[in-house]
Amino acid sequence: MGEEAVLLELGSLEDVLLVHRALAASRPTGLVDLVPAARTVLAVTDARGPALAAVGTWLLATAERALAPGAGGSTVAVEEELARPDVVIHVRYDGPDLRETAELLGMEAADLIAWHTARAWTVAFSGFAPGFAYLVPEREDETIGRPLEIPRLSVPRTTVPAGSVALAGTFSGVYPRASPGGWRIIGTTDAVLWDDAADPPALLVPGGRVRFVQVVA
Repeated sequence: MGEEAVLLELGSLEDVLLVHRALAASRPTGLVDLVPAARTVLAVTDARGPALAAVGTWLLATAERALAPGAGGSTVAVEEELARPDVVIHVRYDGPDLRETAELLGMEAADLIAWHTARAWTVAFSGFAPGFAYLVPEREDETIGRPLEIPRLSVPRTTVPAGSVALAGTFSGVYPRASPGGWRIIGTTDAVLWDDAADPPALLVPGGRVRFVQVVA
């Protein structure tokens, strides 16, 4: 019979994270998947007719509760996230763009490495390629009071090696396989981001937390 979907548009990535957390904690019968993106959450369902309308009603009502002042998201979902261990990714900070990126931000390379490893990162959403996760820092940079903005390369690379750890905009990410890309590469890792034999196949899933740990080559 196939599947249907309901798309919820939100005002910011922060809203997406709150709403996705609440939705994941109260999945109704018939819900197949939740797919967060930068400004939307897609609810994929095998429901039909009135059941599909009920999914839409649940989506809106849950989002309103999650975004209400003082709501703080779902307690159950928060407890589940806190219980989930962080994914640790070991990184050799040997990327070709490390020093130039640090200079653009008014830092030394060592300062950029310290910034990248000092905080936990949250998987906001997946995209671009299977296993590629858009990671956002859990706290702002203390020295400037806002997230760092990393400009993309003016000329994207035709090939970025698998395992490249990179920055762009307010995101960090790890390339799961060789592909074109315009993010700034600051390091490399041997971590496997996508494994067809695993369940789930993606190492990084929305709502998960990641910590980068420096290793010396």
